[in-house]
Amino acid sequence: MLTTVLIIAAMASTVITRPSQNHLENTFTVENESEEVRSEALKRLLEVFGMEDPPHLRGLQKQPPQYMLDLYNTVADIDGVTKDPDLLEGNTVRSFFDKLHSEQIQFMFNLSNVAKTEKVLTAELHLFKLRPLASLAFNRHHFCQISVYQLLENKQGNTSQGRKLLASRLLPVHSSGWEVFSITQAVRSWMADEGSNLGLLVTVRTLGGSQMDTKLVRFASGRHHHQSKQPMLVLFTDDGRRAASLKSTLTDVGDTPAPPSLPLAPKPAAGHRSARSLDYDEDQQMPCQRLPLYVDFEEIGWSGWIVSPRGYNAYHCKGSCPFPLGQNMRPTNHATVQSIINALKLTKGIETPCCVPDKLFSINLLYFDDDENVVLKQYDDMVAGSCGCH
Repeated sequence: MLTTVLIIAAMASTVITRPSQNHLENTFTVENESEEVRSEALKRLLEVFGMEDPPHLRGLQKQPPQYMLDLYNTVADIDGVTKDPDLLEGNTVRSFFDKLHSEQIQFMFNLSNVAKTEKVLTAELHLFKLRPLASLAFNRHHFCQISVYQLLENKQGNTSQGRKLLASRLLPVHSSGWEVFSITQAVRSWMADEGSNLGLLVTVRTLGGSQMDTKLVRFASGRHHHQSKQPMLVLFTDDGRRAASLKSTLTDVGDTPAPPSLPLAPKPAAGHRSARSLDYDEDQQMPCQRLPLYVDFEEIGWSGWIVSPRGYNAYHCKGSCPFPLGQNMRPTNHATVQSIINALKLTKGIETPCCVPDKLFSINLLYFDDDENVVLKQYDDMVAGSCGCH
């Protein structure tokens, strides 16, 4: 008898606690719809940043080159907003590390991640010159001739016919630090014909033209030296993605308008009204103004490949544009006329002007691409600089 009672109790418990089939289906549908919305939203956001998929990094991330960090800090403020649109040539800067790691002063850079449609503006070879070895410190040579060649044949490049001179200059033998050589011609030819990319060769000669001792004049290599001193190609391009709407010209560099302080919320009248009704009334009474709208890349799940910024304040415009429109609302002539027509009820269906951005600023992203190259890219019309009635 006891056994029968326990079985019945267990069955009853199962019936009570088991969620209905409809409940399970509804929960599953809501979760799926939410995931689909998130997936579609992130896909559209990637399109804004000119990408189809987020970069997939392999293993432990490398440190960004100091040059790229310095460049980012030069063109962008702490939130990534462009300080001056004329500081950067083009809208994309890429850094590439040498893939050859040769014992000679010979380099190879993989440019396959650069789209064919991008316009190559400037290409630079960055080499770190090391100090001479101590045993050779008192060598009679004080200057050397450094020449950079584009290799035209798949050989050692020792013959003049198999290479093309790109840049040449005199350097003090005992100096050390970064040296930059223009190699724009070579990169343009590589972009036109990927198979022509056979790399670069650097020669070091005395002022008399003879071969210089390689222990006297040395450049850091990816094989033997720290990553911070590796040979690097820096490429400045323009991908053609320029602003199609408002031009974001910042007249006073660094003088980005601060968001105005929020007005005191009006006290609700007596009676019961829904939250949506209160929000609507507040929007109508609050004058058009710029309010914060923070985009957090960590929340989105992009912090693994974006170096800087960690997020940025896009701001948004909110509020009403009541008649009469004052100059503090930055109205256009069209908005002023529309406001008058609305107030006089001369035409049915004419709404009051809308509170929208009337100045937009660009932001800069510093990030790793699929090949672990570091890219600095500028995106137009990303931050509402000010709001007005339009």
